Amino acid sequence: MEYLKTLKNNNIIYSGTRTYKSLQQSTADFSLRFVLSGKEDYCIGRRNLTIYPDSFLILNKGTQYSSIIDCASPVHSFAISFDEQFIEDFKRRRMVKGDKLFKVDYNIQETVFNETIYPFEGDMLLNIQHLKYYLDCGMQDEKLINEHLDNCLASYFKIYTEEISQKADRLNFLNRSTKMEILRRLNLAKEYLYTNYNRNIGLDELAEYACLSVNHLLRTFKQAFSLTPHQFLVQLRLQRAQVLLKNTDYPVNEVVNLIGFECPSSFIRLFREHFQTTPLKYRQSA
Repeated sequence: MEYLKTLKNNNIIYSGTRTYKSLQQSTADFSLRFVLSGKEDYCIGRRNLTIYPDSFLILNKGTQYSSIIDCASPVHSFAISFDEQFIEDFKRRRMVKGDKLFKVDYNIQETVFNETIYPFEGDMLLNIQHLKYYLDCGMQDEKLINEHLDNCLASYFKIYTEEISQKADRLNFLNRSTKMEILRRLNLAKEYLYTNYNRNIGLDELAEYACLSVNHLLRTFKQAFSLTPHQFLVQLRLQRAQVLLKNTDYPVNEVVNLIGFECPSSFIRLFREHFQTTPLKYRQSA
C-alpha cells in the first residue's frame, strides 16, 4: 500500500513499493529509513550504503543524499520524518519522567546523530510493524499515530545508545572525542561490510576505506563490536541468508552463492551453529 501521510504536527510517514527509482534530495527533518523488502542504495557524500530488511538508516535534518532502487523485483520502502518540535517535546517528556537513557547519555541530547546503518530488530521492528499495520488498515486517529511515533523514537534512542555510546565506551582511549572519531571510522568499516557482504573483502581494503591501519582496525573493531571483522561478516551473511530463505524460493545452493559463501557444507554447518537449526528446517518454519 502506498501513502504519504502528513500529520498536523508536521510528522510525515511514507510507505510505497517501487521497482526503479532515483532521487537526489536533502532531508527537511530527522528521518528513519527502512526497506521492508528488497534493498535500497543511499549515497551520502562519498559514502555508499545499502539498506536491507534487517537494517535501517537515519538521516539528519539538511543531509543531502541520493537514493536509488534498481532491481527487477519490487522494493517496499517505509520512512518517518519527525518534526523538530516533536523531538524536543519527546526529550522533555522523557527527562521529566526520569528516563535513565536521558540521564546517563548526553549524546542523545544532541540534534545531530550518527548517520550510519543500525540493526532493525527488537522493539524498533515491533513498533514499525504495528505502526504500518494500523496505517494500512486505515487508522486516522492522529493521537494514536503519534503515540506509535513516540515509541519509534524511544526505540531509536535505545538503539543509538547501544550502537554508538556503549560501543564508544568500550574503546581503550581516554579522550571522549577520540573514542567518537575512532567509532566513526569503525562504522565506515561496518557500512562497507553491510553493503559489500556478498563478495570477498580483504582486510587491507576494509582498513583503507575506514582510514585505519589493519592492526588498528582489528584491535578497535573487536573492542567495539565484540567480533572480528571476519566474524561480523559471517554473522551478517547468515542474517541475510535468513531473509532469503524466508522470503524467496531460491534453492539453498543459490542462497549460498548470493550471500558470498563458497562452500554449501560450511554454510549449513555455520547456520546450524548460529541458529540451532538447518536452513531447510528454518525455511519450513518461517
